Amino acid sequence: MALDSIQKALLAEIADLHGVPEGAYNIRSDGQLAGRNTTANIDIVTKQDKPGIDIFIKPGTKNESMHIPVIIEKSGLKDLVYNDFHVGEDSDVTIVAGCGINNCGSQDSQHDGVHTFYVGKNAKLKYIEKHYADGDGSGERIMNPTTVIYLEEGAYMEMDTTQIKGIDSTKRVTEAKVAAGATLIVREKLMTHGKQFSHSEFTIDLDGDDSSANIISRGVARDTSRQVLVLRINGNARCYGHSECDNIVMDNSYVQAIPEITANSVEASLVHEAAIGKIAGEQLTKLMTLGLTEKEAEEQIVAGFLK
Repeated sequence: MALDSIQKALLAEIADLHGVPEGAYNIRSDGQLAGRNTTANIDIVTKQDKPGIDIFIKPGTKNESMHIPVIIEKSGLKDLVYNDFHVGEDSDVTIVAGCGINNCGSQDSQHDGVHTFYVGKNAKLKYIEKHYADGDGSGERIMNPTTVIYLEEGAYMEMDTTQIKGIDSTKRVTEAKVAAGATLIVREKLMTHGKQFSHSEFTIDLDGDDSSANIISRGVARDTSRQVLVLRINGNARCYGHSECDNIVMDNSYVQAIPEITANSVEASLVHEAAIGKIAGEQLTKLMTLGLTEKEAEEQIVAGFLK
């Protein structure tokens, strides 16, 4: 498949790709299939009843990866997809997703992706998702990702999400049901600026004995942007759940963190940590004594915080 310069730039930002990837991939551009490749162990099938794809990963698949980026260049486009991932038992794979919007027009461009993961017994999955937008148009760049996760017994999933530039409005919903002996780890990194708004909501049900979850969110709010974070963990068995949210608030921004932990079993152990504050003056002073300006010191602190 041929890629134009904007598509190449967006793919580099959201998936660290500098051309068509190797292995299994499905590239969606302006609401249409732009390229696809399957392998002996990873099959990709177009849904017939609604927009989106079904991904089937054979049991026992090891050390394979797939890319499913979405690119939007058309101003005014509202794109909705439903992608279902069936990860076979005892497999160990990486899935790289993400969406990039380049909006140079006056109408809003929007992508809503609903991703559902069915992770089989003792399977291991790493899921990486990046969101990025640019363009000099007045239309907004909107992304609303929904992630639904079902972890079977002994399954393990890491989910890394990053959104640090260009998204005017986003509402992220993440729901998970974690069975006995299964583990979910989520790391969220977010930066908003200008008048941007972000709402992120997690609901994690620890349903089986010895299940666990560790949810870590780090955010930086600048200018007059707003961030709302809801972290909800329900302990329904002998389990361990931990959530942590750290936010830096700058300029005239607004950050709200709403933690909620519920023990529905006497064997549940749940912990929540939260902190919101400005950059510490002593951190700035220390860096400025090394020759940095105040702005340079702020940028270095923010970059390290979101690393």
